[in-house]
Amino acid sequence: MPDFALLLYTYIPSFPVHISDMELAIDTSSDIVSVALSRKGEILASLTWQTTQNHTIELLPNVICLLQQAKVELRSVEAIIVAKGPGSFNGLRVGISTAKGLAFVSNVPLLGVNTLEIEAYPFAFTGLPLRPIHRSGREEIATALYRQKDAEWRCLEAENITTVETLCRRIKQRTLFCGEIAVEITTKLQQNLGRRAIIPQTNNLSRASSLVTLGWQKLNKGERDDPVTLQPLYLRPPHITKPRNKTLFRSTSVEQQKQTNGNSQIGC
Repeated sequence: MPDFALLLYTYIPSFPVHISDMELAIDTSSDIVSVALSRKGEILASLTWQTTQNHTIELLPNVICLLQQAKVELRSVEAIIVAKGPGSFNGLRVGISTAKGLAFVSNVPLLGVNTLEIEAYPFAFTGLPLRPIHRSGREEIATALYRQKDAEWRCLEAENITTVETLCRRIKQRTLFCGEIAVEITTKLQQNLGRRAIIPQTNNLSRASSLVTLGWQKLNKGERDDPVTLQPLYLRPPHITKPRNKTLFRSTSVEQQKQTNGNSQIGC
């Protein structure tokens, strides 16, 4: 049986089997994972759960579960939308590989959306400069700058790596910071910027909605990605450590296999 304590959100109405013109969205940028079914950019069903770097084991079974619970066949999906990073190395690799495979098998369009843009979009209505932040390691952060003005959503600064201190020196006006911001980063922003820093409470559930909305807008503009060439957006090469010895690696692998049934797969 699944551990429903790890399931943060489920919204699965029952659809007639013949429904079509749907999009499947996948976000594995962090340990908060979302999969969603949408129609013309509006979410119809979604699953959001917390994982502990088990994206490989959990993602595809939960995509299948979402389709089954919603009584929707994969052939009803006419586009695949995926968060492309920056974010978790393993999560992005699994999410994009799964999205590419599904798009290839179904012969439907594939579109990758920047995770920082996904984080910023829920706050477009404020009209403020929006600074999504993603922790990048080595006391650095990944950020970008977005703003909606005169009903036009724009990226004013592409994704880049910097430090909180350097970023704060560049902020001259009230700015909204968003994303999964660590407590220590929030503290630094508030100490350095005072009232210029607006930091709303994080709402992970809005990310799936932003992903499908942005994805639908971009698809309507004719934007597409090639399943062969789409790659995760890593602003820094991932840090990969080799196992200390083969015996340890085998022991760990066996133990992980034993624990497979305890992972966050939604029972279908």
